Amino acid sequence: MLTINSKRLARVLSPRGSAYAHCDLPCGVYDPAQARLEAESVKACMQKFHASEDPEFRTRAITIKEERSNLVKEHLWVLWTDYFKPPHFEKYPQLNTLFNEATKLAGAGGTKGTVDVAVADQLLAKIDEIAAIFWETKKA
Repeated sequence: MLTINSKRLARVLSPRGSAYAHCDLPCGVYDPAQARLEAESVKACMQKFHASEDPEFRTRAITIKEERSNLVKEHLWVLWTDYFKPPHFEKYPQLNTLFNEATKLAGAGGTKGTVDVAVADQLLAKIDEIAAIFWETKKA
């Protein structure tokens, strides 16, 4: 049976250096386009709902719209909690409010709970505001 000195093992397995990043993973994995794409799907489902008289089709449109609304929230939450860091919130103090408003617009009081296309447009506008800040942070 082999025995290895615990100090030697710790030394062999310890990291040789440190890496620092402004986000949890290397840049390129975060993108507000994911939230925007889902929000566009939400809007399209609403438009198709209004264009149809078929009750089964309309039910499916609502179901898909609600699923996509949840995905919008998830994509926004990932950006909010994983990509943006304290220096971003200091430089862009409106970020927390934008994310709060956007996720609310994708929730039960927003696109998840209505078929009003104007609400989907408001959500898309908030995502665009977040995206503009996101791309500004990528320049730095």
